[in-house]
Amino acid sequence: MSSAEQAVRAKALASLAADAELAGLVHGIFDGTPPRASAPYVVVGAAEGSDWGTKDRAGREIRLTLALVGVGNGSDDCAAARIEGAAMTLRGAAGAWTVVGVRTIRTRFTFARDGGWRYEIVVRCRCLAG
Repeated sequence: MSSAEQAVRAKALASLAADAELAGLVHGIFDGTPPRASAPYVVVGAAEGSDWGTKDRAGREIRLTLALVGVGNGSDDCAAARIEGAAMTLRGAAGAWTVVGVRTIRTRFTFARDGGWRYEIVVRCRCLAG
């Protein structure tokens, strides 16, 4: 049985890859930071898990980081909106787990010294086993 973290990451990658409009706005969607990629691109980053569940079912709470990396003076609001929308579709079956709740818990926009920028969204996914 795969871990809840792996299941949520896989579902996020599939959801982002299935978005044709997002694919037209970025150069790629990557599982982790790519060694070489031209901005803008999307990264499915850290998936941190902790125990969570109900009285009768085991569960995990996963905090998944999604990032849009770009260059220039500002963010690509359309791509960021597509990523936020894709994050909200994570509810449902995910491997041997079921995502029963999805909520954005943090967003952050930062500029880098090299002229780039990074928009991050952290999504909390509550999952139940089986």
